[in-house]
Amino acid sequence: MKKFGISRQALVAAVFGAAAVGTLVLSPKIFSPEAGAQPIAIEAPGGAPLSFADLIERVEPAVVSVNVVSEREVGKLADMEQFFEQFRGMPGFDEFLQNRKQQEEDNPEPETQEARSLGSGFLISKDGYVVTNNHVVENATEIKVTLKDGRELDAELVGTDPQTDLAVLRIKEKGTYPYVRFGNSHDLRKGDWVIALGNPFGLGGTATAGILSADGRDIGAGPYTDFLQIDASINRGNSGGPSFDLNGNVVGVNTAIFSPTGGSVGIGFAIPAELANEVTQAIIKDGRVSRGWLGVAIQDLTADMAEAQGLKDNEGAIIADVTNGSPAEKGGLERGDIILSVNSQKVADATTTTRLVGKLIANTSNKFEVLRGGKRQTVSVTVGERPDDLTANISPASDPKAPKAEEKGTVLDDYGVTFKPMDDETRTKLGLKPGEPGLMIVDVARKGVFEDAGLQVGMVILEANSQPAVSVDAFQKAVADARKTGRSKVLVAVRIGQITNYRTLDLSTKG
Repeated sequence: MKKFGISRQALVAAVFGAAAVGTLVLSPKIFSPEAGAQPIAIEAPGGAPLSFADLIERVEPAVVSVNVVSEREVGKLADMEQFFEQFRGMPGFDEFLQNRKQQEEDNPEPETQEARSLGSGFLISKDGYVVTNNHVVENATEIKVTLKDGRELDAELVGTDPQTDLAVLRIKEKGTYPYVRFGNSHDLRKGDWVIALGNPFGLGGTATAGILSADGRDIGAGPYTDFLQIDASINRGNSGGPSFDLNGNVVGVNTAIFSPTGGSVGIGFAIPAELANEVTQAIIKDGRVSRGWLGVAIQDLTADMAEAQGLKDNEGAIIADVTNGSPAEKGGLERGDIILSVNSQKVADATTTTRLVGKLIANTSNKFEVLRGGKRQTVSVTVGERPDDLTANISPASDPKAPKAEEKGTVLDDYGVTFKPMDDETRTKLGLKPGEPGLMIVDVARKGVFEDAGLQVGMVILEANSQPAVSVDAFQKAVADARKTGRSKVLVAVRIGQITNYRTLDLSTKG
């Protein structure tokens, strides 16, 4: 079972694994072969229903249990030392440990064992296509689905999208199956009823009711999904199952729960129907999801960053780094550009930017409105196809050894920092281009501006307020220019290992 934290401050993680929790599904209409495969719309009453029985009776035939056999590598002793520590000193443990060590020496190849897990899914076509979660069928060697009538049928994996935790199966046995259709989660309001169906703890055909508690939730499970939060009880085994509205439309695919115990505490998360529909159709068509790729690292534009740039609001995403040879570099995007819109669609932050770019078709030209040096301009970029492994062509990050505090450099007492010009060896270690300017931090004073900003020895300042840090004088001039315009914040590009991000220096109490 995998767990995902809601935030750094959260004490409890959301359960998210092959044996994990249910899914929300966007409002669907039920299709019945007996009705000529025409959707049967369910008219919902204006107020709270006296019973959900009619709705459940209609949609339940399209909901399936997913039974998976997979192979998993058995943990090596070296990876389990902390676990075994609690057993030391117990009778027979030393002998057991010695036998395990001998087995590993005799059989150096990874040892695998069969594992079985249960999940949920739902049919979206009369010819047997089934939607479920990727984590339900991950590493599967055998997949079976169990229908409401008790039939257990073999299924094949059509494709998966780990980025959104979705997968599509197809029942091998030819036939005409009852199915549901995706609705639109945007039609729901907070407080509207939702019904979750699935296979919690292997108890197939379980239905629970609740409300939409919130939408647009970020639970740290990837950049492409804003989850629906529901309080309909979902538990381990509900993963991949649907959540319905009162019209019988699938509004979400149940995926994760937030729980201190591993069981339901009334906080569940579902992939919105419109995203699930888009992804599953792509998988059915191509067996995979192809996403647009720029080749940039971006950050949210914070209020402090916006103030440092003299902007009225902080809507947009700032480009922290541009990958060498990427579509972004070829198209003319630069570090420090603030992306305001993609093909005239405004962006609010880094997440919305990532999702908009991810929806672009590879090898097509797209217009990016950016703010560069305080001026708006439009840059046309032909996006590429997102590689499966974004780090495949990037050398491993290797932080340079932090220079000693006594190493000579230029001391700026007003800011509590000592700088030294970056040399070629450091550029190579940081993955920077030959000759790229920058100032290495060789000392940081207590309670100074740089310490307040979280900057440390070994980091490198590449820019200050969009001006390259070619020298200490250039850095001081950028700060002085900011002061002349009445700004108390200075935006700096900082290289940390082989990653660049932006920080703000607060000058309001200094100098």
